Amino acid sequence: MHRITCCTPDDPWSNGRRLRAAPALAPSAWVRESDFGRYTYLGPRSSVIESTFGDYSYAMGDNQIVHADVGKFCNIATSARINPSNHPWWRATLHHFTYRSESYGLASADAAEIFEWRRRDRATIGPDVWIRHDAIVMPGVNIGTGAAIGSGAVVTRDVPPYAIAVGVPARVLRYRCAPGTIDKLQAIAWWDWPHEQLREALPDLRSLDADAFADRYRRG
Repeated sequence: MHRITCCTPDDPWSNGRRLRAAPALAPSAWVRESDFGRYTYLGPRSSVIESTFGDYSYAMGDNQIVHADVGKFCNIATSARINPSNHPWWRATLHHFTYRSESYGLASADAAEIFEWRRRDRATIGPDVWIRHDAIVMPGVNIGTGAAIGSGAVVTRDVPPYAIAVGVPARVLRYRCAPGTIDKLQAIAWWDWPHEQLREALPDLRSLDADAFADRYRRG
């Protein structure tokens, strides 16, 4: 038996390493026409296309994120997928040769309207959302602040803030905290705090539950 004490280059949290303001992308990840915030990480074999990725958010690996707006502090587990492409179900055929026609030698240009349709049908992920392994967020879905999506869930409808949604199709199982606490947390909007304020509040974020934290930092 051999003990391995170091981590692979794709691991951003290995000993002695830190995420920095510049996005950290695994060598096998690829991005096209997307914007990444500070302290973000995109794991191995992941792709992000025409999307935004808020500060402190990360996707662990084998993720596909397309035409999506991912909020700050989002936690995206391995193999989760956001906004898989829809096909034109109303046509006589579902196959993409009708819009990727150039690839098949059937037209001199592809059909731009299908790609524009996909761009308009964006998925929106609020701040501090947790999307667990193998979950799928379908096009046009809005996941509210602080929500948690169960492993393997298929999210076909909007998920309210701080809800826990599970299953196929996903349904709200329960909420992470009481309605009053949800209102306070959204008013506090700690995800918009500057880096130094987060550092100062870290002991409370570590030790207090959601109710106690909301009471300590509530406004007004």
